Amino acid sequence: MNGSEIFGAWVAVFLTLGIFSYLYKDNPFYKIAEHVFVGVSAGYWMAMAFWTQVQPNLFGRLWPTPEGQISGFLMKTWYGIYNLFGFVLPSVFPDGGIDKGHGHDPHFIYLLPFALGIMMLLSVASKLSWLARLGIAYTVGMAAGLRAYAFLNSNVLGQIKGSAVSLVDMPFFSLTGVSVFNNLIILVGTITGLLYFYFSKEHAGAFGKVTRVGIYFLMISFGASFGFAVMGRISLLIGRFTDLITYGSSTYNYASIWVLLLMIVLLAVWTFKGEKKSVSQ
Repeated sequence: MNGSEIFGAWVAVFLTLGIFSYLYKDNPFYKIAEHVFVGVSAGYWMAMAFWTQVQPNLFGRLWPTPEGQISGFLMKTWYGIYNLFGFVLPSVFPDGGIDKGHGHDPHFIYLLPFALGIMMLLSVASKLSWLARLGIAYTVGMAAGLRAYAFLNSNVLGQIKGSAVSLVDMPFFSLTGVSVFNNLIILVGTITGLLYFYFSKEHAGAFGKVTRVGIYFLMISFGASFGFAVMGRISLLIGRFTDLITYGSSTYNYASIWVLLLMIVLLAVWTFKGEKKSVSQ
């Protein structure tokens, strides 16, 4: 076991126990772990987005690897700008263009998203922050339109197709396959669930009894979704406990034990000083 792996184990134990320390109360260990997690996550995903999206899909289309010798005033000027960028950032703009399988001719239409992206970055400048609204408005409007179409196609139409079930030419009951009984449950649950959200009529009498059946279906659905989410979180928790037990062995110099003891002592001192300070005030 080399030193870097042992150091990584100690850091993992500290961050895990720092997050768990919030069960006691908000404390400096939790704040450190929280800030490290948020900062590392933001930096990691920003780097991933740049090297997997911006560099190959934007710059790779604006400055692809040219085929043969560059000719023409416009193309020489365009790749002259690229060479200037390459002098400053050679890892982002390598010599000869960016070969990401987008052909050999520049796609100047991608200057539009390039400009909108620069506008969004200008939000950090107070005098030019108004330009960021154009990029944000375009992004939000485009995303809303695409999401609305995808939601309508996958959720609304998919739910309608899934609810249009057949009740003939199939067995009456089956636990695993299609049956009349299972399709009746789908049909009744869909209709009663929708009727529960019909508020133009008072939920009383026969209509109220029908909507109560819809409530039961909704609660079963919410309970199953919540149980599935909790099951996934419990799996993550078991994984962290497994790592803590592993890092508490002699192979990692009893990292879990030492970090836990040190954290308990420091939290006790921090709590004692806080109580003493509050009493003196």
